Formats: sequence, C-alpha cells, structure tokens
Amino acid sequence: MKKYLPIISFILLAALIIILSPIFKMNIKQPNYFKQDFEDAKVVEVVSEEIDEDPTFEGRYLGTQVVKIEILTGEYKGKIFEVKNPLSRSHNVYAQADDKVIASIDDSLEEANVWIYNYKRENILYILIALLFILLILLGGMQGVYSIISLIFTGIMIVFFMLPLIFQGNNPIVVTILTASIIIIVSFLLISGFNLKTLTVIIGTIIGVVIAGVISYVSGNLAHLSGITMDKGKELVYVAQDYKIQVRGLMFSAILIASLGAVMDVAMSITSSIFEIHQTNSGLSKKQLFKSGMNIGKDVMGTMSNTLILAFAGSSLNSIMLIWGYQMGRRQFMNIPFIGTEIIQGLSGSIGIVLTVPVTAIISVMLLKRKPIKSNKNKSNKKNKR
Repeated sequence: MKKYLPIISFILLAALIIILSPIFKMNIKQPNYFKQDFEDAKVVEVVSEEIDEDPTFEGRYLGTQVVKIEILTGEYKGKIFEVKNPLSRSHNVYAQADDKVIASIDDSLEEANVWIYNYKRENILYILIALLFILLILLGGMQGVYSIISLIFTGIMIVFFMLPLIFQGNNPIVVTILTASIIIIVSFLLISGFNLKTLTVIIGTIIGVVIAGVISYVSGNLAHLSGITMDKGKELVYVAQDYKIQVRGLMFSAILIASLGAVMDVAMSITSSIFEIHQTNSGLSKKQLFKSGMNIGKDVMGTMSNTLILAFAGSSLNSIMLIWGYQMGRRQFMNIPFIGTEIIQGLSGSIGIVLTVPVTAIISVMLLKRKPIKSNKNKSNKKNKR
C-alpha cells in the first residue's frame, strides 16, 4: 500500500484542483465567440471541383470543390449536406471520399449553414500520447508511471488552476510562480519521495525559474516589449478586452513555463551527482564537493542551454525564414518586436539554466555539510555523567 501512496495522493490532489476549478473561474463572464457548432463528419462524395495545383507547394491545390458530407455527431447526426469547399492558401482542406473532417454548423438562421472547418486530426494526437505513455511504462517501469502522473498533473495545473486565475484578472507573475512552485514540489515528491535530495532540487529549481522570469521581465521592460509582442499577442489583446487579463507580465509567465522542464532537469542532474559523490566519499570538503558539482554542471549547462535556444528558434522558424527571405538588414531585423521577444525569452531561459547549476550546487553542499544540531538532551546527559 505504501508503494502506491504517492499515486493515490496525486489522484486526490488532482481531483481537488479540478473540483475547485469553478471557484477559480468566479466572476469570469465567458462570451460566446463561436455561434456555430463543430461536429464530426465524413466526406460522402466529391460532386465537382475546379482546382489547380499550387505552384509553390507540391501536393496542395487551389480552387473550389462541391462535396457531400454526412454529419456523424450532434443534433444533425445522420444528415447529408452538399457544401462548397473553397481551397486557398490560408484555408486548405482538400476533401476526398471517406475523409474524416470537422464540420462547422451555424443554425442561427432558418436554414443551417454548413462548411468544412478542418481535417479531423485528434485521433493521431491521441495515438501519439498513448505511444509516449506506453514507452515510458515499458522503458521506465514504475518511474515511467510517475513521469506520466507528473505530466498529467502539470497539464491539470495549467488548465484548471493557472489559466482561470489569470483570466480572473490576477497578476500573471504571481499566479505563474505559484503554479510553477506547486508543479515542481509535486513532481519531485512523486519521483524522488520526501528526502533531503528532493528538498535541494525543489529549492534549486524554483530559484532557477524565478531568475529566468525576472531577467525576461526586466529585459522586456528595458526593451519596451510586452506580452503583445509575443506570438498571438495581438489576438490576445482582443480577448483581454472581454476579460480582466493583465497582458503585461505574460512574457514573464511564458518564460517561466517554457524553461521549467529544462531547469528541473539541470537541478536534478546536479543534485543527484553531488549527493552520489558525497555518498561515495563523504570526506570531501565543501570546496571540493562544490567544485565536483560545477565540473559536472559545465557539461549539463552547455547542452541544456543549446536545447532551449533551439526550441525557441524552432517555434519561430517560419518567421525567421520570412525575415531572411526579405533580406532585412541587421538593424531592421534585430529591432523587430517579435524577434526581440523570442531572443529575450531564449536567452533568459538559458541564463536561468546556467545560474541553476551554481545555485543548486551551493544548496546541495550546504545541506549535505551542515553542522548537526546538538540537542539539550545530549547536554543534560553529559552533565549527569559528570
């Protein structure tokens, strides 16, 4: 039973957060942005099409199709509609017989307006999630199960805790720090249990992500950047008008969440290494133990910083290619708000990772080499012996 106590505790905590989620959503009036319904559908027949192959994108077509689709879910389940399916570069869902699609249905008028919204992609996503979970269990055993639980808990915290509180108008910086701290504590307690090493990793990780967030916030203010300059920032401004979102501070939140996994990894690597070295040779001094941790950290910080920079570069690759294609000069390129935001986020996260190494090493050494506290009981026993 003791073996499954962490899993049971997680389930209870996750259930509590989901149950309390309506409280976090108090005073949030959610407008209905989508008047139409979205239902599963199947392409029954392609009636006609006037299309040409896209000259710049092989295998893509431009033009118009007329297709018959059968609605598979919802109020119109079983009904067949003949719809016009325009194919453009911004919206391109080339329909073929037996394709599974998502249909948009607007029945606010007398006659329902139906069109093909998008391909049905969710099944592929579910398969990938299942594949990840299966591999974690097969290769990681019980540790893999804990990793899955930690991953699920992170998702629950973001969806049911962090987002509702930010939409309620709370300071995103405070909310994100609180969310990240809870994720860090629960994840490490689940994976490593309650011990001195876990305490060290938790403190080191929290300090590391806060450093990354603070640097991004200060740098963003100095560079006159805000959450608006982030990806989808302009669209978010329109949503923020209907809620109480504090857009300024979202850049801090983004870097905190983005760098959390990498900082957790670095903090755990350094802590585990120092604890293992101390266990092998407990006679090492504080200076020697710290030096050993830093030597290991040099290799870790290099690869992890590179990972974070590449992650940010990959997420904005299309924009970078577009800018390169326009042959922009250095001054024009470096001063684009979007590029500035991406660079600050990548560098702030990397700085947070680099500083996590010495911070975690210092905490590890201080906790391992702390002087034992002499109790009053021991003092009284010595007096009695005299």
